[in-house]
Amino acid sequence: MEFATTLFSTEYYQTMQALIFAVEEINSDPELLPQYTLGFQVFDSCFTLRKAAHGTLSLLSGGRKITPNYHCHKGAPVAGIIGDSGSSQSILMAQILGLYRYPQISYFATSPTLSDRNLFPSFFRTIPSDEFQMRGLAQLVSHFNWSWVGLLASDTDYGQFGLQMIKQEIVKGGACVAFAENIRTNHPDRNAPHLVQVIRKSTAKVVIVISSDFDFVIVADELLEQNVSGITWIASEAWATSELLSKEPYKGLLSGTVGVAIRRGQMTRFTKYINSLSPSENVNDLFIKEFWEEIFNCKWLNRDNVTIPLGNETRKACTGSEKLEDLLNEEYHRVSLNLLHYIKKVYFKTQDGSQIFFDAKGNPPAVYDIVNWCVNAKGALGQVIVGRYDMNAPETFNVDSDGVIWANGSTKVPLSKCSPSCAAGFRKVMVPNAVECNPCSWDTWPNQHRAKCIARTTEFLSYEDDLGLILAPVSILSSLVPLVFWGVFVHYKKTPIVRANNYSLSCLLLLSLFLCFLCSLGFIGYPQPEKCLLRQVAFGMVFALCISCVLAKTITVVIAFNATKPGSRLRKWTGVRLPYFVIILCTFIQFSLCMIWLIFYPPVPELNTETKPGIIIVSCNEGSPTAFWCMLGYLGLLATISFIVAFLARRLPDSFNEAKLITFSMLAFLSVWVSFIPAYLSARGMYTVAMEVFAILSSSWAVVGCIFVPKCFIVLFRPNMNSREHLMGKRNIYNFS
Repeated sequence: MEFATTLFSTEYYQTMQALIFAVEEINSDPELLPQYTLGFQVFDSCFTLRKAAHGTLSLLSGGRKITPNYHCHKGAPVAGIIGDSGSSQSILMAQILGLYRYPQISYFATSPTLSDRNLFPSFFRTIPSDEFQMRGLAQLVSHFNWSWVGLLASDTDYGQFGLQMIKQEIVKGGACVAFAENIRTNHPDRNAPHLVQVIRKSTAKVVIVISSDFDFVIVADELLEQNVSGITWIASEAWATSELLSKEPYKGLLSGTVGVAIRRGQMTRFTKYINSLSPSENVNDLFIKEFWEEIFNCKWLNRDNVTIPLGNETRKACTGSEKLEDLLNEEYHRVSLNLLHYIKKVYFKTQDGSQIFFDAKGNPPAVYDIVNWCVNAKGALGQVIVGRYDMNAPETFNVDSDGVIWANGSTKVPLSKCSPSCAAGFRKVMVPNAVECNPCSWDTWPNQHRAKCIARTTEFLSYEDDLGLILAPVSILSSLVPLVFWGVFVHYKKTPIVRANNYSLSCLLLLSLFLCFLCSLGFIGYPQPEKCLLRQVAFGMVFALCISCVLAKTITVVIAFNATKPGSRLRKWTGVRLPYFVIILCTFIQFSLCMIWLIFYPPVPELNTETKPGIIIVSCNEGSPTAFWCMLGYLGLLATISFIVAFLARRLPDSFNEAKLITFSMLAFLSVWVSFIPAYLSARGMYTVAMEVFAILSSSWAVVGCIFVPKCFIVLFRPNMNSREHLMGKRNIYNFS
């Protein structure tokens, strides 16, 4: 296999033109550097340490010969050095320049070593350190749920530091490294045949490449030659927007690539500047003809007075009349927003509002684009921004997963796992040369990495939980309110309003309401067998007693009014016999339902492991859902009957008629329990129990608030209305005005 000995990069040529453009812009702006004029001198290090060192010493010496510790500057002093693009070259340069405290600003060196201010006191960069980039690459792996990935890294400082960091981040995120291989930059073939064999044999379908495009392109050529496909490539920022790898031959291989790229921005004025370049206008530019050949895929017929025959080449002849604007639009020409001329404590904003500054380690703000390599409408391979990785943003990592186009135009995320995923409740077990999924015991659950089984957490409505801490005190304090009202009725039992509202029934109703509030405590705490057996029965019985008392009071009001009519046969039903008969009968029916429930379908504690993965829900199995809903339905029937009777009697012309208050109380009671049904059925775990406790408290307060609050208000704060004369009048005793 043959490899080209020289390569011309149109990307780096445009980077040089960006420098020239920036210098001209600064010099023409009177506000940026007034009374100063910048010049520049360009050295090509050719990605070699020897030429990087030679260029640095030449700049320091100021002459053609290198003279350490002496300079021959005849003109203005050197303000600073921009470069190099590679970390290895930049480290060498920074070691030299740091001795003289010459400021050095790199636009592409990302090694974390360069952040050490003790070693490199005068080094700055307009590209974030690799420590941020590697976290972003690892988050990409985690975001797409890849657990089995391969790593390729150049054997430079950039590649090796990146390799160490991303290994740590990937393992920390729960994924595994299938292989980690070096791209040998000192080999002409970059060790590509061996790397391709490793990739071909591995089961990993996702490979992260931490390398420059000049090194990886040789590996890509070998991949094409051996017809390797089906790999999803993850690009480091060094080649995530590479023009070299975006060319036609690599379209099938690299389509679907996802990478982390330095944040880009639109630069309209630079686009106009570079579009104005031409071989006829820029005759002193030594590289423009090579640039022209690469951009327009043509050949100059007469170059350096040597005629180059076209032979069998398909390239056309360069004329110099080609238009750059036909190829280099704003999308083609995106460059880093960081310009390269401000040092240390400088702070400014670009036209789009981005902040530019250097931190204490000489690093800029860590902001990256997440790019996706896909084929555009013209059939060319290009990069599309699909997300953002911004260390300063509230949401650090953000990717539009649905907007990513993978290989062959697919929108489905490719899989890369060392073995099939284990189903819920199973863990991975290593056996010779394979991984098997074994189930965990009923009371354990696999950990995050599915490497071992851990004890499940238990869930129930506890007194220590936030809900329990709120509901328990509310229940206890609420139960005191009926006792206070009962004390008021006992103290004022001889007053007209208490006697008119059936003193004995009112006291029994207040006692039942006291028990209603307290029965909610039976639903809080660990579900013991005796608690499961009695809590629903206790709830059903005390509420049956409560609603029966309300129904008895309603019937008493109706009979009391109609018995006053001449010749009425209802006189014999007046007294205490009928209301107590109603209470006993209604309560006995509920008692019978509960006894049948307890005898044939007793509730028992239950450990539920199916509802929530990894959690044991400790609850009470009600034994028979039918019995529970019959018990609840019977309470609804009693409340409905009380509501209907009270509603029909609400307009009876008695000054002590409390039918209106009973109507409102039963309406509120029914509203609570009708709302409870869908909430109860949709809740899960301890929230099911919490919903029932909330319904018990709310419905009990509805009865207390509607029936007893108005009476006690009159007794305590309107004593003038608590008189026989007022009661015998036609005015409504519940008018508080």
